[in-house]
Amino acid sequence: MNAESFASIAALVKARSGIVLTPDKEYMLDTRLAPILKQEGIASLDALALRLRDSRSEVLARAVTEALTTNESSFFRDGKPFDHLRRLLPKLMAMRPPGHRLRIWSAASSTGQEAYSVAMILTDLGIRQAEIVGTDLSREVVARAREGLFTQFEVQRGLPVQYLVKHFRQESGKWRIVPELRSMVRFEERNLLDEHRSLGRFDVIFCRNVLIYFDPPTKGKVLNALAAQLAPDGVLYLGGAETVLGLTERLIAVPGERGVYAPAVQRAAAG
Repeated sequence: MNAESFASIAALVKARSGIVLTPDKEYMLDTRLAPILKQEGIASLDALALRLRDSRSEVLARAVTEALTTNESSFFRDGKPFDHLRRLLPKLMAMRPPGHRLRIWSAASSTGQEAYSVAMILTDLGIRQAEIVGTDLSREVVARAREGLFTQFEVQRGLPVQYLVKHFRQESGKWRIVPELRSMVRFEERNLLDEHRSLGRFDVIFCRNVLIYFDPPTKGKVLNALAAQLAPDGVLYLGGAETVLGLTERLIAVPGERGVYAPAVQRAAAG
């Protein structure tokens, strides 16, 4: 694959998803795009790059972008954000008017483990007036998340056995989320680079381990867009290695917590 072809595909993926592919990631193109080359009868990555320059190649461009998106997820991933959420939710509900419908957004939700983990916590806390929205760029992983069917390996990654017994039913060697829990979550296709006002305001937003794939300007754009959808006393969870420093002034770190951020308006109100 020549440098021009790599640059062309990398530019397309960045424009469509925000993901930055550096030259050292060329191996990803070789491995992840091989099935597309075979399916489409395209001889090489260089030939693929040429095909993608055609404005009529929208379906192919989408397939390439989705193939190069990392869809890594697990139940209760990293633990601490969910421990914090468990402490936070009762406080948030106490500050809301009676009948308030708690809204939680799992952005870049992949195959749904994060959103379903949140649903389990809501169930534990007896919070029924709630809506969880999971969004992801990839049509394939959104379909999987909606299905709520997980392998033995997937349920063994971070899922306490009592939750497996309570919230899953075995089905043909796999495990399916029970209908009561699946009904708490709505999944849809959405690009983080898009405008999100149509989603409405959220009390809590998860957007973890996504910003690491973006360049600083894109990180800032996404963070500002997330802040715009967050309630004034809401909370944003990022990955443990992610930060808002130097990227946006609309969010500040929650003292004593790693990866937890609040709207900067809270600081002004406290002052």
